[in-house]
Amino acid sequence: MRNEQQYVSRLYERLDGIRAQAEAGVERSFAAVGSGQQARVERDVIVAERSGLLAALNSVESGLCFGRIDLVGGIHHHIGRIGIRESDAERTPLVVDWRAPVARSFYLATGHAPMGLRRRRHITTSGRTVTALHDEILDLTDAERTGYEGADADAVLLAALDSARTGRMHDIVQTIQADQDRIIRAPHQGVLVVEGGPGTGKTVVALHRAAYLLYAQRELLARRAVLIVGPNPAFLGYIGDVLPSLGETGVLLATPGELFPGVVATGTDTLEAAEIKGRPEMADVLADFVRDQQRTPEPGAPIEIAHDDGALVLDWTIAYEARSKARDAKLPHNLARPHFAFRIIDLLTTQLGDRLGADPYGGPNFLGPDDLALLGKGIAASSEVHAAIEELWPHLTPEQLLEDYLADPVHLPETDIEAIRRKGGEWTVADIPLLDEAAELLGDDDSAARAAAEAARQEQIDFAQGVLDLSHGSESYEFEDEESELLAAHDIIDAERMAERHEEADHRSAAERAAADRSWAFGHIIVDEAQELSAMAWRLLMRRCPTRSMTLVGDPAQTAEPGGCGAWDTILAPYVEDRYEHVRLGVNYRTPVEIMDVAAAFLRSEDPSFEPPSSIRSTGVRPWARRTDDLPRAVAEAVAAAATESGHLVVIAPEELHGALLTGLPDAGHGRAPDLTRRVVLLTPRQAKGLEFDTVLVVEPARFAASDLYVALTRATQRLGVLHTGELPDGLGGFTQA
Repeated sequence: MRNEQQYVSRLYERLDGIRAQAEAGVERSFAAVGSGQQARVERDVIVAERSGLLAALNSVESGLCFGRIDLVGGIHHHIGRIGIRESDAERTPLVVDWRAPVARSFYLATGHAPMGLRRRRHITTSGRTVTALHDEILDLTDAERTGYEGADADAVLLAALDSARTGRMHDIVQTIQADQDRIIRAPHQGVLVVEGGPGTGKTVVALHRAAYLLYAQRELLARRAVLIVGPNPAFLGYIGDVLPSLGETGVLLATPGELFPGVVATGTDTLEAAEIKGRPEMADVLADFVRDQQRTPEPGAPIEIAHDDGALVLDWTIAYEARSKARDAKLPHNLARPHFAFRIIDLLTTQLGDRLGADPYGGPNFLGPDDLALLGKGIAASSEVHAAIEELWPHLTPEQLLEDYLADPVHLPETDIEAIRRKGGEWTVADIPLLDEAAELLGDDDSAARAAAEAARQEQIDFAQGVLDLSHGSESYEFEDEESELLAAHDIIDAERMAERHEEADHRSAAERAAADRSWAFGHIIVDEAQELSAMAWRLLMRRCPTRSMTLVGDPAQTAEPGGCGAWDTILAPYVEDRYEHVRLGVNYRTPVEIMDVAAAFLRSEDPSFEPPSSIRSTGVRPWARRTDDLPRAVAEAVAAAATESGHLVVIAPEELHGALLTGLPDAGHGRAPDLTRRVVLLTPRQAKGLEFDTVLVVEPARFAASDLYVALTRATQRLGVLHTGELPDGLGGFTQA
């Protein structure tokens, strides 16, 4: 113990030294003299880099070193959250990053396959103090050489599973199991589907996979970023500390309601409306609605446009020809609009030219090309012409298009139209994919801004070239007959590089830039509760990852959303057919046997073929159930009785009961983004997805759909209770009466 404490103390001394150097670098950068553009750019780059390093160093403070492997040949390595090297000339490794290849045997070695290890040591710390060591001897020198995993081989894992929850997910870097490690380090290509029932650790495995990919593909993913999609704000708050604790801070976390920049979905759809909006045919419905916006005047009812030389007539024939030409361009609506406008102007110019230049005796038109060009300029400058173009082919935003569509839906059966009809109100989660689809159909509104930026850049380059030409023209003639040894500006830099030095650099991280850019292509996407996303949501995500480098995590048995695809083939066939890898986690680390037996029996009553994951823990505490006539009082009493137990408690109840229950739970975390660190939290089943608590109290289970009830029953790590006013749902039993 003393030797390991000395070594761990040395590691923290080195960590403090690296942190002090980074802090000093930031301070020096801010204090550096120099107010020029180049000096500011260099300062901002250094500050951004050092600040990122500081964030990573601060995040790994807890549990910096958690293991050691001793090889048969006498070499040993300490394993930690990040790699740290000595400051000597050889850069001697002090602790190896858990993601490094040499560290893999820490997770995979067994007594029967020791992978060259003599001993594996788990180091438990509290702060900077070593509190326990657990050794596993993997390679004995006896005749059988079978190895021996000590009686406490699983002590670290079981201690972690039995520890009280805090309202935040913890990393499992110290206790990764072999089946989890294989998924975490799976090759970085294509789509990987990770399926697992409650408590199998699929979410935390996916997060560690993100950390591993950021380590193994640092250059690519630092540039393209990783997107992690979670089901709701409560879930993102729950997992928010995992990647920072592993030294990774540059990942974008978002819910499905936050995937359209500038919009956060806070409204609520009916179940029927959400299902309709999620259908794949909504893509065709919106495409048809966009075409509806590309109008022509009614035959016999032309648009007359006042002009000094007589009214211009924009009739059906002109508009139809212009519309056909614009559609032939095969561009999104807004990007095709100039084609429509130019053709309208050309045809109206021809109309006016024929009128003004016509030879009354049937000869050729008196107006030449220059005359027609002048007429065209006048028509192009006419506000009435532009108003007519806007009426027939309006410039639209995704928000405007979808608002108009929902106010008066078309291209759907009448019952569906009435289900989704809405005027105004807040955007819902099901609206976000529709907004993204609308943006695709309309075209990128940033295209004009990009064109302007490129024009401004070219102007800077031209200006820089002029400066360099002036420098060259002002060159001294002292060395007219021989080569000068003095270098001028034009000798060491070209116009483009000179212009770049005066550009404002964007020092946001890739994740920050990606959050604001709808067209961003991520290097990798991880989706949790993937079975819940609709077909339209998958269209959005696939656009965000053209390479199809994805890790999808979920459990079809827990599908609850009405528009959720559920089956993996349904999700992936339109995009990768059957070219994806599917793995399953079958060990339930979270839910005790006593609770899982109750949950599995209930789900088997719905689906006799259901096979639950195998629980590895038993608490000896049976779930209890109690019938009551006063739910708020019974819930408050049950919560108070559980106050003597350690850890966190969640009350999972139908949303319509939350108001009444809160009267007896005034300090409970609740709402759209509840504070999960409070000792008591009030949630719906869907808010509880992916979360875990020491004690779970399920209220009125008969009001839940089967999949929601299964989720609610499997959130507990220690204790489960049920309160109800009527009969329990069919198949739900096995409780002790309380």
